[in-house]
Amino acid sequence: MFGDRPRCYLRSGCGSRCHWLGRIVSIQPNEERREKKSPEHILTHASFSSSDRAKAGADPEQFPIVCIDLARTFVTSEKPLGFDLYGEEKTMSTAVLEKEKTGAKLSQLEQLKKFTKVVADSGDFESVRDFKPQDATTNPSLIFAATQKEQYAHLLEEVLADRKNSGLTGAAQIEDTIDRLLVKFGCAILQIVPGRVSTETDARLSFDVEGSIKKARHLIELYEAQGIDRERVLIKIASTWEGINAAEQLQKENIRCNMTLLFSLVQAVRCAEAKAQLISPFVGRIYDWFKEHNKRDYVGAEDPGVKSVQEIYSYYKKFDYPTEVMGASFRNLGQILELAGCDLLTISPELMKELSGSSEQVERKLSPEMAKKSEIQRLDLDEKKFRYLLNDDAMATEKTAEGIRKFAADIVKLEKFIASKLGK
Repeated sequence: MFGDRPRCYLRSGCGSRCHWLGRIVSIQPNEERREKKSPEHILTHASFSSSDRAKAGADPEQFPIVCIDLARTFVTSEKPLGFDLYGEEKTMSTAVLEKEKTGAKLSQLEQLKKFTKVVADSGDFESVRDFKPQDATTNPSLIFAATQKEQYAHLLEEVLADRKNSGLTGAAQIEDTIDRLLVKFGCAILQIVPGRVSTETDARLSFDVEGSIKKARHLIELYEAQGIDRERVLIKIASTWEGINAAEQLQKENIRCNMTLLFSLVQAVRCAEAKAQLISPFVGRIYDWFKEHNKRDYVGAEDPGVKSVQEIYSYYKKFDYPTEVMGASFRNLGQILELAGCDLLTISPELMKELSGSSEQVERKLSPEMAKKSEIQRLDLDEKKFRYLLNDDAMATEKTAEGIRKFAADIVKLEKFIASKLGK
């Protein structure tokens, strides 16, 4: 299970000495003590390979397993490994270990990283580098904004130079340039983040199943031609019925999809059934709609955008869907902090800067254990029911349509900009 992990130094639960035990190959929660729900009583058995135990001078027959006291586990390596109370693997932030040694307070950003994967919502490389997120997301709006900055102009110039003799003309040449520009930005970002980058398909394909599939395959081909494994790329597709059907096929081809422009549980349920890799519910845009229509503000846990993501997260965990939930489109820190514990949160550089500047305590608000206790009911969907329920949700219907129009408009802006550079 953990054969590719670094060498770990773990403290045994029955002693105080620190021994190198090798690379963990499996872990198993102690079922007898699981129900006591306290750190001092819940142990995990970690099995190590015989060869590693032999290297450490241990007799494989005498020491087949090691008991790890979860309250005292620690490691020393470039990628520390920790466990929660139920034996689930966790990667601990090095800042957590640093705090234990120095007593320094963690920023809210570092605290958040303890139980949520932080993703940069930016096409600005310097911002991505500054805050050390795990993943990064882009969209046509972000890429268009980045191309207007002098420090990124060379990326477009390099694409234009590389494709000078492509033989393409007109709309085909512009489309080819944009696809390669998106991938150029994505590859540059992947040199900074250790995880994945999300690259968006053309929003004008939101109701075109075959067109979305064709575009996604092409983008992945471009990434792989640059030596990027497809596992490090998420293709963003709008959460329409057609977009989700396209994602369902792409997932079967090991092309991972990030379902964007998602505003409702019905969209989220269909994405999970399609086995999409990840969804991006838009917290801030949901908040915007309710604020405008109800002529009032929302704060903290009462925020409709926050409630929507909490409902989706609970549904996924209760019914064991593996699709990842990534809250997106935040308007303020309160929305982010109310979703601490969500699988992922994609955050703008401006809000990450605010989180970095505060050391107030961050409380985990979402967890699989809490979600399992929710009373949410399973939703059975076919196309007719999906379309009716989405239509019945005025906010989700309006925001999905508005989002598609806005992203399509940004693609048009980018096309005009590219055309000007091509002298057309």
